[in-house]
Amino acid sequence: MKIVCLDLEGVLVPEIWIAVSERTGIPELRRTTRDEPDYDKLMKFRLELLARHRLGLRDIQEVICALGPLPGAREFLDALREAYEVIILSDTFYEFAHPLMRQLAWPTLFCHSLETDADGWVVDYRLRMPEQKREAVKRFREMNFTVVAAGDSYNDTRMLGAAHAGILFHPPESVIREFPQYPVTWSYAELRGQIDQAFARCAD
Repeated sequence: MKIVCLDLEGVLVPEIWIAVSERTGIPELRRTTRDEPDYDKLMKFRLELLARHRLGLRDIQEVICALGPLPGAREFLDALREAYEVIILSDTFYEFAHPLMRQLAWPTLFCHSLETDADGWVVDYRLRMPEQKREAVKRFREMNFTVVAAGDSYNDTRMLGAAHAGILFHPPESVIREFPQYPVTWSYAELRGQIDQAFARCAD
């Protein structure tokens, strides 16, 4: 059995925090896992910004509801699911992802959760487990699945490394330089081609 593991933001949907930055005029929120490899450091920075600017969960959800999948993402995902099992492994949060998952026809999503207080302020975040992307891929492999993974950011590279084959999709130049072992794709057609080729190599 073959599984494709995909990141969500930057691969299927826009970067949520960049959209929030643009809507709120807070430039520091543009910083993502494409820039910062340390996810805990990045999230603590974001939570501090949200508290400082008095932005609650509802404010962020309003921005997300106005977003849609990246152009061609739904068609790419639908076609991919006809050939392979597809799992979305993301470092986003269920509280963010729900409206986007509806527009993608409810693919399977593993991600994290936010903690809010009674007034709707985001006070903390809860990881499903440390390195959940990498650990999920490792468990799939232990179950005798062949796994191909694709992502765009620093936090995806350990997932790519745990898979039978890893692919970068629209990565920043810094990730391309630091991880030259992974093929780079810039369109869904290229990504699908690399996925198919990777599974073919695994079958040889």
